[in-house]
Amino acid sequence: MRLDKFLAEAGLGSRSEVKKWLKDKQITVNGEVETSPKRQVISTDQIFAAQKPLKLKGLVYYLLYKPQNVITATKDQSQRTVLDLIKPSDYVKDLAPVGRLDKDTTGLLLLTNDGQLAHDLLAPKKHVAKTYWAKISGVMTKADADAFLHPLTLKNGEVTKPAHLEILAADEKEAYSEVLITITEGKYHQVKRMVASRGKKVVALKRIKMGALTLDPTLKPGEYRPLTESEIAKLKGR
Repeated sequence: MRLDKFLAEAGLGSRSEVKKWLKDKQITVNGEVETSPKRQVISTDQIFAAQKPLKLKGLVYYLLYKPQNVITATKDQSQRTVLDLIKPSDYVKDLAPVGRLDKDTTGLLLLTNDGQLAHDLLAPKKHVAKTYWAKISGVMTKADADAFLHPLTLKNGEVTKPAHLEILAADEKEAYSEVLITITEGKYHQVKRMVASRGKKVVALKRIKMGALTLDPTLKPGEYRPLTESEIAKLKGR
């Protein structure tokens, strides 16, 4: 593997940032300063950056509290993405969000470079449940909750799978509700469209659970942490 590729994948930064490390003579390979990005290195080489040892990272799993106005993508020319929230030292090759949240939706988002797990969590036949807290303009009723237990026909004719709606609060005077909605699929803007099919509107939406993973209450919007071994095992069904 080329040295510059190794350094980038070890989390030292982008290719341009890696070149600066090399130019400034901050990289050593087996005890000797190396400035050439083309140097070929192998797994047994001892590679240091500013006297700190580097190694390629394996599979990583991050629980991110996605804030508003950040898009769920790996890169974008004009908008901030969820990967822009990840520190360069925590970044690894192929790191990507599992599924997506709308730009104005907040809450739990899993980021990983474990492609197999991402596939398993997103596969339609796996029916991985996702729970959202929502603030609604309008009063959700027992009739709405009952309707959610059956397939709903959306405005464009799409039909959803049965879901679960729990009413947390409802104020007829202020005409608003707070609810929990659990779905097992991921149609475009699904929660918003399901609520709209009942004549109400979602005004705030936050995902709080995905499968066995729950949003960490200690995280603030924009913050993230590695998953624990227990959380990873539960996600993988161990």
